[in-house]
Formats: sequence, structure tokens, C-alpha cells
Amino acid sequence: MNKVMRIGLVIVAAGAVWLPRADAESAGIHSLRGEHAVEETTPPPELKQYVKDRAPYARDYMTQPPLIPHSIQGYRIDLKFNKCLTCHSWANARESGATKISITHFKDREGNDLANVAPRRYFCTQCHVPQVNAPPLVENEFKPLPTIRR
Repeated sequence: MNKVMRIGLVIVAAGAVWLPRADAESAGIHSLRGEHAVEETTPPPELKQYVKDRAPYARDYMTQPPLIPHSIQGYRIDLKFNKCLTCHSWANARESGATKISITHFKDREGNDLANVAPRRYFCTQCHVPQVNAPPLVENEFKPLPTIRR
């Protein structure tokens, strides 16, 4: 009996894996890879051009991390060095004309104040992203609150 139940579960699981894909294809839903199978080698996408240095972007919602208004190509961010801090640290921001890191980046998980950027906030590109001149990958109908827009 136990063996029969295992075989039944395998059949059900296999059906669950294959059926949604068939339904998605019949509904006209496709991967961002296009019509290419996952196993198929495809040419790399064309490189996008980073937006040139510009004024900071307006935020669309209250807790949105600021978008990066310049190219970060070649920036090194690893355990030993963070290129962003050469301009955005509190010590360098005034001289470089860059936006200072938020005070929230100097608190640990328990809310204790730290002398340096918290480890969980050190890797800037986890939240902050540069912009490129490219069409959106998916349709977006998000509308910011009027109180947020400048």
C-alpha cells in the first residue's frame, strides 16, 4: 500500500509540474527569454546604456530606496571595499556633492547605532539600482500617490 501511495504522489507531482506550463502556453504567456527553450543556447541580449549623470530621481512611494542617477559600471563593492562610500559617506558627501547615506544605514537589526555602515546595508546594489535607457520588460500601471510627486 505504501508503494502504491508513493507512485500516486509521483504521478500527481509530475502532473502538477507539466500542467501549469501547458495552461500558460495556451493562455499566451511566455518567458522573457522568448520562444527559446531553457536548454537552448541563445545570443546574449544587447547591452543597455546607463543613464548619464543626472539629478536624483523623484521617489514614487515613501519607502522606495533612491535610484542611482549615474553609471556604476566598474564599481567595486565587496567585503573589503565599497566604491559608493568614496562619495556618499558622511565624511565625503559634502566635498563630492553626492547625497549622504541615510542615518538608517548606521543601525543594526536591533536598532543600535553604529559608527560605520551596518553590514546588512553595506551592499548598496541590493536595494539601489542604476537606470538604463531601455523599454520596460513588463507592463506597469503603478501610479504614485499625488502627495509623493513633486
